[in-house]
Amino acid sequence: MGFFSKLKAGLQKTKDSFVSKVNTLVNSFTRIDEDFFDELEETLILSDIGTVTSENICDRLRAEVKRTGTVETGAVKGMLKSIVADMLRGDNALRLDTKPSAVLVIGVNGAGKTTTIGKLAANLKRDGKKVIVAAADTFRAAAIDQLNVWTDRAGVEIVKHAEGSDPAAVVYDACDAAKARNADVIIIDTAGRLHNKKNLMDELRKIAGIVDRQLPGCSLETLLVLDATTGQNAVNQAKLFKEVCDITGIVLTKLDGTAKGGIILPINDELGIPVKLVGVGEKIDDLQPFIPEDYAEILFADDIGGHSEDKDDAPDFGIIEYDDEDVYDPDNFNDVAVFDSKNNKNSKDNKR
Repeated sequence: MGFFSKLKAGLQKTKDSFVSKVNTLVNSFTRIDEDFFDELEETLILSDIGTVTSENICDRLRAEVKRTGTVETGAVKGMLKSIVADMLRGDNALRLDTKPSAVLVIGVNGAGKTTTIGKLAANLKRDGKKVIVAAADTFRAAAIDQLNVWTDRAGVEIVKHAEGSDPAAVVYDACDAAKARNADVIIIDTAGRLHNKKNLMDELRKIAGIVDRQLPGCSLETLLVLDATTGQNAVNQAKLFKEVCDITGIVLTKLDGTAKGGIILPINDELGIPVKLVGVGEKIDDLQPFIPEDYAEILFADDIGGHSEDKDDAPDFGIIEYDDEDVYDPDNFNDVAVFDSKNNKNSKDNKR
């Protein structure tokens, strides 16, 4: 199955839930007016898009309707497709321009951090890159052992110390190993939870400082791994992590297991952090680059089949299952509020 087909399959639950509501709304109105926009905004909010982003989408749609003079609701999906793709465009590609480059992976325990590292390492190796993984999450029980399993399956090297050792020392040794072994990329695992935000900030700052000193001038990606199934909680986590470090991109995992795939929009729109990778299945090659145009096309197009850029020669890295840590625990990084909204629909005069 090609990349586009996998993304399409992974987004099916989101399409069935979110877009079906939009279709129902479009079919319930005979023309585009303020009543329509009110209902659309509420529909977006109830689909985990969030209040701020929903308002932004509706404002953009208003501007497009005014520009084109369109009053027919049938044109709305096409406009939304263009708006969503435009909102999500940005620095979506991984920046691995130097040799070696470094990827710092952060996120709460249970978001899929360990499996993301394994899948990313396997992808990079298939692209011909020499990869070293630094097991710098030395605080969580069995974290090193679990990461060791994934690096073995991906066929890449791992640098590790004993459980409870200094994470900075692990990163220091991994940087030395990357230089000595002429590695292309070093992927650094980090603790998903420390005692408080200050401890986490200090630890991440120390690790980034070691990378800067040991690999001066190297490209550094800081990727935050978020679980798509948690909806607005994922946005709250991103806000908290953004307070303590400079996040360059988001990895959204478990997109195939949720109807909340629209959460990509507020993460990008409200926080200004581009989504770079998405997980759409349990196979090791199901971690894919995020392409905004494909995402919008899948959500809003009618019964699309193949895709001109769909590749059937995607590398087969074998099959892995989510590791034992992948059980969401909101207490892993402060208390995160669960999004709620009033389901308060009003009748509209121009409904059929």
